[in-house]
Amino acid sequence: MSAALIAVLVFAVVALAAFAIGSLFDQRSARARLIRERLATVQKAPERDTNEELALLRDEQLSRIPALDTLLRRSERVSAVQESLAQAGMKMRAGNFLMLCVFCGVAAGAATLAWSSKTPAIAWTAFIIGTFLPYSVVSYRRQKRFEKFEELFPEAIDTLARAVRAGHAFTTALEMISNEVAEPLSSEFRKLYEEQKFGMPVRDALMNLTMRMPLVDVKFFVTAVMLQRETGGNLAEILDNLSYVIRERFKIQRQVRVHTAQGRLTMALLMAMPPGVVALLLVMSPEFVRPLFSDPIGHTLLAASVALQTIGYFVIRKIIRIQV
Repeated sequence: MSAALIAVLVFAVVALAAFAIGSLFDQRSARARLIRERLATVQKAPERDTNEELALLRDEQLSRIPALDTLLRRSERVSAVQESLAQAGMKMRAGNFLMLCVFCGVAAGAATLAWSSKTPAIAWTAFIIGTFLPYSVVSYRRQKRFEKFEELFPEAIDTLARAVRAGHAFTTALEMISNEVAEPLSSEFRKLYEEQKFGMPVRDALMNLTMRMPLVDVKFFVTAVMLQRETGGNLAEILDNLSYVIRERFKIQRQVRVHTAQGRLTMALLMAMPPGVVALLLVMSPEFVRPLFSDPIGHTLLAASVALQTIGYFVIRKIIRIQV
């Protein structure tokens, strides 16, 4: 083992030990600071303006380690990662998720380096891919949850319209939706109901729903409800019309998917053909394709091909994706 590697390992061990000791001391001070902030909020209550809007207290820690939580709060991107995790329905803190990304990247890079010790460029590529792999999983689950929410949203609007038409209050109808509709609609409407139940204005609770679910249909729903509460009107009729519009938009989206099926199939074939050809050559004639992985020129060609494949993927995706 080289002296440089020993020095790096010693530095890493000492840094981790110092960070752990500092976290133990900082945890107690963080709890005391949190108590002081809450007491200060209570003491300032008589001085608060009557028009000032209050927010509910939530567990918004990005990490259970106070020092790491304080460090992560300084970055808006880490807060965006935490929001993406919540939108994906994953009960994981951003600090743990970032540590998972680093662990996956190091594991992928180390495995690639052990398999091919003479090609550090491929190991760095594996490290980058492994680092972004958990985020890709979160993005996929977030998109699927949004799609499931959009699919069930017209049913929730119909339930809300029937409850309002039957004489129930709007807030009571929200509780009915949270108990009768499937996930992920039930959890989101339960949060909406609980926020207004614990004292948050209905307008602010609806705006929080649009932040948790940044979908066009949800924005239409929130706008319609807020306009009805300010100007009056038949809420049940408004919700029926909104449900009809959403279902018609889904019908058009399905027609668009039918017309763009050829483009999506072309994209899948073009994305799968190059790696498929390389894998086939590795099996049938490995000596013919081996310079692609062992020669520096081959590494350059691999990087260029991956870049061009990525650009082509996004170009085709932009062409076949039609907003309705």
